[in-house]
Amino acid sequence: MEYVNLGRTGLRVSRVCLGMMSFGNDSDRAWVLDEDAAEPIVRAAVEGGVTFFDTADVYSGGASEVATGHLLPKYLTRDELVVATKVRMPVSPGENGGGLSRKHILSGIDASLSRLGMEYVDLYQTHRWDDRTPIEETMEALHDVVRAGKARYIGASSMHAWQFAKAQHVADANGWTRFVSMQNHYNLIYREEEREMIPQCIDQGVGVIPWSPLARGVLAGNRTRGGDRLTTRSSTDDFTNYLYDQPTDFDVVERVAEVAAARDVPAAQVALAWLLHKPGVTAPIVGATKLGHLEDALAAESLALSTDEIARLEEPYVPHPVLGHF
Repeated sequence: MEYVNLGRTGLRVSRVCLGMMSFGNDSDRAWVLDEDAAEPIVRAAVEGGVTFFDTADVYSGGASEVATGHLLPKYLTRDELVVATKVRMPVSPGENGGGLSRKHILSGIDASLSRLGMEYVDLYQTHRWDDRTPIEETMEALHDVVRAGKARYIGASSMHAWQFAKAQHVADANGWTRFVSMQNHYNLIYREEEREMIPQCIDQGVGVIPWSPLARGVLAGNRTRGGDRLTTRSSTDDFTNYLYDQPTDFDVVERVAEVAAARDVPAAQVALAWLLHKPGVTAPIVGATKLGHLEDALAAESLALSTDEIARLEEPYVPHPVLGHF
């Protein structure tokens, strides 16, 4: 496993980040694994060199954070771990049960730390933009979280590039903590982030940690052009239908399968390797519900693609509307 700095920080992270959204007891999502079933995957990730793990307060009603806090200390010390979580999505009833207000951020970090059983998180991320809260209020509250020692760094997730630039400007103007990472929607099917967000991150030294690197399994072949759903998740995850419903998306899927067949490796390895070759990308956030998913992610980290292969993979792409900011 290769290790790199997260953006311009000194924080070292593995080039593969294990997404913990798929883990947590008593989830209402059919594809989520309970802690006992998740443990072999987490153990294999650690044995493969993964030290970077991402979750959120909203995943499975907090059960993902609980599972993260239970499983990771079995295999790594706190100093070895890099743990990221998020705040914004509604997690409790009432008008202040979500968002990026000072009230919700300060209560959210305490609740996340309680579920994780940790004194701090390494990366505390805003889980999308909040139109209802002034960005000045959000950035000051996040700065206070860092100053209180409850987070080492802060990051953001999918938003418009102008919004990200505004947030960074507000932090700079007031001497507050800047975002060091962007968790955005980026994969072979959805490449709109190459227009503005990723160039901005490269210019500003912000680490890019994409979500949905396999397009929620579409790039790995979990559904067909004819509409067949081949896995539990593809049959029950309606958000996939929103993100990936252009007929041309399957031109990309089929091209990935062709390149993978020529290499005699799974399509998932090729799709992840492509992302790891892209400028600015620090560590894709990879979900896994089977050991094979994790094995593909680890193998992709060392799979070198040629310039011609990269060009072939990119050739069928058709522009998309902005997807995943909400």
